[in-house]
Parts: sequence; C-alpha cells; structure tokens
Amino acid sequence: MEPFVPTRPERVDARRNYERVLVAAREVFARDGVDASLNDIARRAGVGAATLYRHFPTREALLEALLAERYTSLATLAHELIDSPSPAQAVTEWLTAFMAHVSTYRGLAVPVKTALDDENSALYSACHAMRAAWSDLLAHAQRSRALRADTDATDMLRLANAIAWATEDLPDNTHQAQRLLNHTLEGFGPSPAT
Repeated sequence: MEPFVPTRPERVDARRNYERVLVAAREVFARDGVDASLNDIARRAGVGAATLYRHFPTREALLEALLAERYTSLATLAHELIDSPSPAQAVTEWLTAFMAHVSTYRGLAVPVKTALDDENSALYSACHAMRAAWSDLLAHAQRSRALRADTDATDMLRLANAIAWATEDLPDNTHQAQRLLNHTLEGFGPSPAT
C-alpha cells in the first residue's frame, strides 16, 4: 500500500497569480505574437518574472496552459462532426477551425508544428486527444469515400498548419487561408475510377 502523502492546498494568491499570468499572456501574445517577451507578460500580470517561471518554467509550458482548452474544443468539434451528413464538409469545417486556432497568435504555427512532430514537446501531449478525434473524423470521411484512403491525418494537420502560417500576415488572411484549404482538399478527394 502506498504511503499517504498529504498535499498542500494551493494558496489563493498563487492561484490568482497563475490566472493573472494566463490573462496577460493572452493579451501580450495577441498583440505581439508567441515570441513576445515573457518579462512583458509578467509585468502585464503584475507579478515578478520568478512568479511567472514558477508556474510556467518554459514558454512551451505557458502555451500548453493557454491552448489546452482550445485543443479540447477542437476534439469535441471533431466528435460532433462525425455524425455530419457530409463527411467532406465536416473535414473542411474542422480544418478551418484548426487553422483559426493556429491563427490565434502570430507565430503559433511554429510551436504547433513542433507539437505535431516532437513527442517530447509539452504541446504534443496537450493536443493528443485533439489529434485522436481528428484521426477518427478523417477515417470516417475515408470510409465514406469523401477523401482518398491514403490521406494521412498528421499530413493534413501539417498542411492546414502551413496554410495558417503562410497567410497569417495577409490583410484578408481568413479568406486566403480558406481558399488555399479548399484547393488543397480538392487534391485529397476520392481518386477517380479507372
């Protein structure tokens, strides 16, 4: 039997500082992108840099905390879309939502790419449920013959991420990203019968 180890309840001020750092990070990342100074985030939150680093030892840890809710929402959306009468439209809708997520903060495409490729990344584990739900949605579309059977779920995420990155600084980036996604998805449609 494991020995009982009492846990110390989190102090109210520590929890409040944690939340203040997250609010400040959302604001600073929205303004300056994900490469913004963590010291600026600490100042905006009204805490010292040591407090920020105590809660979030790395930029990736801070991003993980900020993005976890979005990844959960994307996983939920994928589960909801599986019942869509149009699997191809469901895939388009989900990838559009994924690109909107990547476009939340300028420069987010780089950490997302790392999350897709590096199993040791904190973001990799944070987006695990989202990736699994997306894979299920894609497999459903493939079984429905809405997409080619050889379409790879991670490749599709990489392409959508690349589109979000390529269009993030364009004046009409949402429209441009959607146009590029539509062109990309045309190439993944069912193979013509021979």
